Amino acid sequence: KAKKGNVKFVIDCAAPVEDKVLDVASFEKYLQDRIKIDGKTGALANAGVTISRDRTKLTVSAPAEIQFSKRQLKYLSKRYLKKQQLRDYLRVVAASKNSYELRYFSISGGDEEAGEE
Repeated sequence: KAKKGNVKFVIDCAAPVEDKVLDVASFEKYLQDRIKIDGKTGALANAGVTISRDRTKLTVSAPAEIQFSKRQLKYLSKRYLKKQQLRDYLRVVAASKNSYELRYFSISGGDEEAGEE
C-alpha cells in the first residue's frame, strides 16, 4: 500500500524574511543538523531527504517509504524560533496539508503592549 515518489513539505517564511528578522540559510542549516531519520540525526543524505531553499521558502523533500513526519518540522521550527528569541512574535501555522507558514501573532489591542520591556 506504500506510495511511490516523494513527499514534499514546505515551510513558508515570507513574513519574517521580508522584515529581515529571520535568516533562511541559518534556518536551513539548523534543520539539516537536527532532522532525525529513524531516531538518528545526520542521516538525511543516506535516506534521500533533501532540503532546498529559495528566498522565502524551505522545501523538505523525502521519499514516501521513510514516513517523514511533518510534525517534526513544526517542532524543529518552533525550537529554532525559540533559539532566535522570535517565539514571542512568530507562530508556526499549517497553511495546507503539507506546508507550514511562519506568521506573526495578530495583536488586536494596538501597540500599548510594546513598551513593557
